[in-house]
Amino acid sequence: MKRPLNYLTVSAFIVILFIASCAVIPPVIRTIVNIKAGTLQGTSGEVAKVENLTIAGPAIKIPLRIYTPEGSGPFPILIYMHGGGWVFGNLDSSDNVCRFFTNNVGCIVISVDYRLAPKHKFPAAIEDIYFATQWAAENAGHINGDSNRLAVGGASAGGNLAAAVCLMAKDRDGPSLVFQLLAYPSTNLATLDTDSYRDFAKGYGLTKARVKWFRKQYLESEEDGRNPYASPLLANDLSNLPPALVITGGFDVLRDEGEAYANRLKQEGISARYIRYADMGHMAHWVVTSDKVGDALNEASSALRSAFSK
Repeated sequence: MKRPLNYLTVSAFIVILFIASCAVIPPVIRTIVNIKAGTLQGTSGEVAKVENLTIAGPAIKIPLRIYTPEGSGPFPILIYMHGGGWVFGNLDSSDNVCRFFTNNVGCIVISVDYRLAPKHKFPAAIEDIYFATQWAAENAGHINGDSNRLAVGGASAGGNLAAAVCLMAKDRDGPSLVFQLLAYPSTNLATLDTDSYRDFAKGYGLTKARVKWFRKQYLESEEDGRNPYASPLLANDLSNLPPALVITGGFDVLRDEGEAYANRLKQEGISARYIRYADMGHMAHWVVTSDKVGDALNEASSALRSAFSK
């Protein structure tokens, strides 16, 4: 079997983390991984405006980065969650992707610097993101945004969090969301028993062992793994969720659970499109300069534009 072109050289740095099982990731390790992730994305694109601010969240102040496109607005809004296994990632590691969507979709992108494991276990990250989504809906007018055109999206762990915030918004009566972009998402942390986990357990970028390690950092207990906000695939009811685009890679350990989630959405009456890029591995961080990833980014942009135009 031909192995996919793998851009996640950042994984070489993550191996260091298996040396210790400390409760806090050494800052130097987190910094190295985040810098490498940002570098992998390619050259930054210019946008009309970038603003960093913090909002008073449920437990701490949450840093946000707001990207605004050219034009007069009001603009639709995409709340974006970076990847990194709930342990790594920050505003810089997803900067280029946020700039890409700002320019190619013509929307405001709000990147959320949510709390990270292992210091902050589940559900800290999702509570931060839900609060930021509420803030975006309530303050859209102040940033030249349109609260009636609010979407969420993310890659890898960010895709997991995007799916979870849709469930949380449904359970908590808002805010109203028009779309969810789920790229290479983790949707079931309760088990790693799928064909894709067996076939691509090692040697294809993201390994099964590494997912186990991330899961251990993120979850307080096995019971947490069965919580729908950690494992959206296990939710009893997926009706009345926003339309979705689910993207997976053919060589990704997360492939099958991403596909299963898209199928469940369809079964419960949600307009969900599923795309598998057969020769791609796991892309926790989009590589905007890659032709292969460019196809996925363009599909995502087109889906967002369509959702925002309705």
